[in-house]
Amino acid sequence: MKKSLLLLSLIMCVLFAFGQSRKKAPGFNNKKQVAEQDKFLNKQFWLGFKAGVNLSQINPSKRYAVLSPTNYSAGLTDKAYHSFNKIGSQASIEVTFYYKGFSFSVQPTYIHSRCTYSNQFTWRNPENASEELILHYDQEEKIDYADLPFLVKYDITRTRLRPYVQVGAFYSWLINANKSVTVSGTDYASGGKNEFRNDPVIVGAKDLFSNYWGLVGGAGVNYNLGNVRLVLDITYRKGMSNLANVQNRYNNDRLSGIGEVQDDGTLNNIVFSAGCLFPMRYLSNSFKALDK
Repeated sequence: MKKSLLLLSLIMCVLFAFGQSRKKAPGFNNKKQVAEQDKFLNKQFWLGFKAGVNLSQINPSKRYAVLSPTNYSAGLTDKAYHSFNKIGSQASIEVTFYYKGFSFSVQPTYIHSRCTYSNQFTWRNPENASEELILHYDQEEKIDYADLPFLVKYDITRTRLRPYVQVGAFYSWLINANKSVTVSGTDYASGGKNEFRNDPVIVGAKDLFSNYWGLVGGAGVNYNLGNVRLVLDITYRKGMSNLANVQNRYNNDRLSGIGEVQDDGTLNNIVFSAGCLFPMRYLSNSFKALDK
């Protein structure tokens, strides 16, 4: 029992002495030590997590149709794309290397985008203009991608609150997609005015989309809270390649059967994100990597 108590006391003394020696370690009191501190603070690795919401836009480059009107311009049936009107979401892991105000960042991201558009077809009896059928198509696309962006950031200031700007590029791998089409309309050809709205047709549409790449730019702000860096940013992602899978454009029988076909186009996003980053390098337990 006495040997155990003696051993425990010895261990406690060693730990106390070790702690005291660390407390008495010399600080950054000379030019050489200050230079070493600056050298350390000018280079840092960061690891963290970000998440947020996004708004999406499809920019059509070439239009396609299953149904073609014969008594009015085909352009009247073109889809009207609705820009940035549905909220999507995303989550990212950020790995960043910082050096003297510049940061080089890789941010693997899961992003869920939502896009909507609509169009209209009209059928009219050439012998009786009062007999017509108007069909409205309301479509929504939900697309999931795995992104790999590479970004270069520049800190505008070196203060605790650090605004920054960033530019880069990304490549997106398709994970999943589905499409919803709701057909409604007004029927004047059945002896009166009859309005109707069908149940939405929801189909898996992964084969209608493809991988793509794009450019990204934006701005944000970092706030250093102890050894944690809080991040808030907004970016604009511009798709640079075709979103549609051209080989499978007409392969979905359910969509083609109701007159829906995929246009060529690019996908753009406005992305809002918030998160926190943690430094991977420290000078000592008593020194905060963000003290400066």
